[in-house]
Amino acid sequence: MKVYISADIEGITGLVSWSQCSRPDGKSFDYAFARRMITHDVNAAIRGAREAGATQVVVKDSHGNSKNLLIEDLEPGTELISGHGNGIDGMMMGIDSTFDAAMLVGYHAMAGTLGGIMEHTITGGVHRLFVNGIETGEMGLAAGVAGRYGVPIVTITSDSAGCREAEALIPGVITASTKEGFGRYMGRLLHPSETGPAIEKAAHDGILNLAAIKPKAYDEPTHIRVEFNRAEEADQCARLISISRANGYSVEGTYPTYKDAHQVTWNLMAMSFIGIDAQH
Repeated sequence: MKVYISADIEGITGLVSWSQCSRPDGKSFDYAFARRMITHDVNAAIRGAREAGATQVVVKDSHGNSKNLLIEDLEPGTELISGHGNGIDGMMMGIDSTFDAAMLVGYHAMAGTLGGIMEHTITGGVHRLFVNGIETGEMGLAAGVAGRYGVPIVTITSDSAGCREAEALIPGVITASTKEGFGRYMGRLLHPSETGPAIEKAAHDGILNLAAIKPKAYDEPTHIRVEFNRAEEADQCARLISISRANGYSVEGTYPTYKDAHQVTWNLMAMSFIGIDAQH
């Protein structure tokens, strides 16, 4: 049995702010701690998946520069997808139809979620993202990519708000909460001695529940609408072919397949950073 794990960091054990876990640029004072914690949670998921019968586990490092996990610290035999390249599947790069199940470890709630620790959707510039008129976050985007290959998401770990989002998104998914948010940068954290076994059990139970979980499928053609926080972000995105300006803050487009819509969504995020830089 082949299992794919995509790992983000904001929903990982022990973390409450980007000053801990953004990237190794000198501004994240606790980045070494964040790396240990993401490894802790991912390894728990790997162990649970193997206990339930997984014979091959591939992990995608999906936070920031995607070079947070050190392969030497992962459970032996694990394969790691690290860094950035030319792939179009975003946080699910490397998944394909040969996998039996997928898991999202350390994911976070979508932008604007009450009680979501470090809640956001891809970038801090996104106010809301809609897919076919339904507000969607990174879990929804990732699930759609896995679903395109016929692979169900069986386990998701996050904070409590993220777990509620996951359960509403994917009926039957098994979740494990690492913390409860008291605001965007504050939460009540569970000790690693508790989150480790909880994640391991969620991964194990997710595999056992595989037959009851359907792959996520979005209707096609697929419509996307991105509402940014500032007009200059939308200014740049409106330059892309196939994108229309909906209003001062928003752009939208309709695409033949979810694959195309997902790819355009990530291109829009890259364009939005150019808009931010235009003010300087």
